[in-house]
Amino acid sequence: MPHSSNATLSGRQLAALTLGAIGIVYGDIGTSPLYALKEVFAHGHLALTPTNIYGVLSLMFWTLTIVVTLKYVTLILRADNNGEGGLIAMLALASTAVKDHPNLRAKLLAIGIFGTAIFFGDGVITPAISVLSAVEGMEVAAPGLERFIVPVTLIVLTILFTVQKHGTGGIGKFFGPITLAWFIVLALLGATHIVQNPAVLLAMSPHFALEFILLHPKLAYIALGAVILCATGAEALYADMGHFGKRPIRLAWFGLVMPSLVLNYFGQGAMLLEHPEKVSNPFYEMAPQWALYPLVGLATCATVIASQALISAAFSVTKQVIQLGYLPRLRILHTSENETGQIYIPFVNWALFACIVMAVIFFGSSTKLAAAYGITVTIDMLITTVMTFFVIRFAWKLSLPLCIMSTLSFLIIDVMFFSANVIKVIDGGWFPLLIGATMFSLMLTWKEGRHLLSERLRSDAIDLHPFLDAVFSSPPTRVAGTAVFLNADAGTTPNALLHNLKHNKVLHTQNLFVTVKSHEVPRIKPADRIELENLGNNCWQVMLHLGFKDEPDVPEALKLLKAHGVELDDMETSYFLSRDIVIPTIGSGMMPWREKLFAGMHRNAAGAADFLSLPANRVVELGSKVEI
Repeated sequence: MPHSSNATLSGRQLAALTLGAIGIVYGDIGTSPLYALKEVFAHGHLALTPTNIYGVLSLMFWTLTIVVTLKYVTLILRADNNGEGGLIAMLALASTAVKDHPNLRAKLLAIGIFGTAIFFGDGVITPAISVLSAVEGMEVAAPGLERFIVPVTLIVLTILFTVQKHGTGGIGKFFGPITLAWFIVLALLGATHIVQNPAVLLAMSPHFALEFILLHPKLAYIALGAVILCATGAEALYADMGHFGKRPIRLAWFGLVMPSLVLNYFGQGAMLLEHPEKVSNPFYEMAPQWALYPLVGLATCATVIASQALISAAFSVTKQVIQLGYLPRLRILHTSENETGQIYIPFVNWALFACIVMAVIFFGSSTKLAAAYGITVTIDMLITTVMTFFVIRFAWKLSLPLCIMSTLSFLIIDVMFFSANVIKVIDGGWFPLLIGATMFSLMLTWKEGRHLLSERLRSDAIDLHPFLDAVFSSPPTRVAGTAVFLNADAGTTPNALLHNLKHNKVLHTQNLFVTVKSHEVPRIKPADRIELENLGNNCWQVMLHLGFKDEPDVPEALKLLKAHGVELDDMETSYFLSRDIVIPTIGSGMMPWREKLFAGMHRNAAGAADFLSLPANRVVELGSKVEI
């Protein structure tokens, strides 16, 4: 069964983690009031009658209660993978749980990787719609400023992505207090209008939602596509569990976030009951005129923080996917000496930025972007529910009836929200789906290409044991120092060793044949990280085990060999790498265009030396051509 976390925290530590969770975890869902209720009535399908307003508010309240509170905060947070959360962690947990069912495992891996690919579409839409919706407050403050909305949005986003290379260490400490102030303002704005019309709180009763659905089934179905926007960001609750733990996330939700969101949505509803003409932007219309410009500033800060959290998540997810073998190595820079999780991936940063700029310019408003938003959110929610069933059934070993009861109701709700968003694919949902489909194709092509390359190399490979026996039957000259041969396939002779013997005709005094193996768990304990086999003549086969959140630092990991009696002198150690050049050929491999794509990805992948943290002045790379 899953374990509890944060059990021994002091009051001060718990408060600090809760404040951090407010700033990072809830930034996305906290900015939803800027556009969620507005989008329900934006297209004129739904009349602004008291019955409809009560019905929509009731739907929003119960969406927050069922989807966020019951599904994510209560159930999903329990499905931790050694304390880590997120779709990758859930995927690893589910696939490991069904490892005795290979066909099922393959299908779950495909579904999970597709969900991860869709996440990148979400990573484009979230910053675009969040910052746009905040800056649109300028139009309410001064209608003549409408033409500046898109340019100002682009300026804010450009600054945000430009500063990514410096990390968030310096400004991250302000995220919690700013977002805390944002939630307090949300609550105050809503409460002010609820006091004027307290009867609006009756919409908490589920009968208003049911009545709305029964009276207007078609309109209610369409409205669901916008209602789900109030729960965008719910995935972050689970994804950031490893950073903050369950207790701070739950405490922040029940103590501040949900009450503030409910107050704000019901405040907007109370205002619309009295002033339906303010439906064009009910969030900003709630504020008094004197507060509009400060509110626009605070909203922009809140949306920038929400976007920052998602950008950081994109970096983290990309790194995990690379280590799981679904994307080529990319240049990864660390932005903090103390926090290994704070990374910056230039390619991902600027690719996201380019797509976001296209989204802002092409769609031009939060209303048009909202049509594109719900589809990615509901797909990820649906996939998470499916994965949860297999975790609680196969990993937790709960009874089948209990597993079905625990997930079926969530699955039905997820399917309803998803189907309500499918009808908006033509209106903009195609954009994140296109990004997700492109990423999915790249990930599958890389995974399959790596498999083909490995098979090709293995077919031509020489077994290491007999090769070493032959070498030492007439040993070459031994030179001082240690040679570390990085080898993708344990038990085979690295091409770098063959080239070294052929051209240099020498062998080092000590030789390590190191294979790095990534596992579907977040982290491997240091005691379990090294697997050593003595090959004789001062040669060892080393298997280095890493989790998908472990830092791939080979020199640091090899220090663990000292406990096994193998010592390395950093200044006397050289690292030998085989760098293969892939040549696409017509044959039994992938389709020609996919082979060419894989060859291009392989050619442009970052060097293994950088990815594995090898010292640049101690690396020797020897290449060869391989046809697939």
